Amino acid sequence: MTAPTHQPEPGGATRAQATPAPENASTGELISQLTDQLSRLVRDEARLAQAEVTQKAKRFGVGAGLFGGAGLMGFFGLAVLISAVVLALAEVLPAWLAALIVAVVLFAVAGVLALVGRKDVQQASPPLPTQAMAGVQADVATVKQGLSR
Repeated sequence: MTAPTHQPEPGGATRAQATPAPENASTGELISQLTDQLSRLVRDEARLAQAEVTQKAKRFGVGAGLFGGAGLMGFFGLAVLISAVVLALAEVLPAWLAALIVAVVLFAVAGVLALVGRKDVQQASPPLPTQAMAGVQADVATVKQGLSR
């Protein structure tokens, strides 16, 4: 039994060629089929990895935009709240001293946040196409198992 395959001809055209069934194929034909299948597998896995990374990048972009908008609104809310604290302290202290106290507290909080953020950034790992990598590892294991027979 043979299955038709399409072989490229000079000029870019393809021609149908019958591929012999594995039990009737010679060693050379089997190796040729293996080479074709492996190259097709590698191309398909590369396409899968590209699609996965593209999808993750799109989701990241939308999420980052929404997170940025939330951060901006939070910033404005915090600025109004800080102004209220300065005005409240100005009722019992001179206005310049109330503003100075609030500024020192804000700088201390900013320093702690910067240290924690730096630690998190250093521990972050780069985004990887995990599904495609798992697929490639499974394919390699299958090929190794097939060759060991």
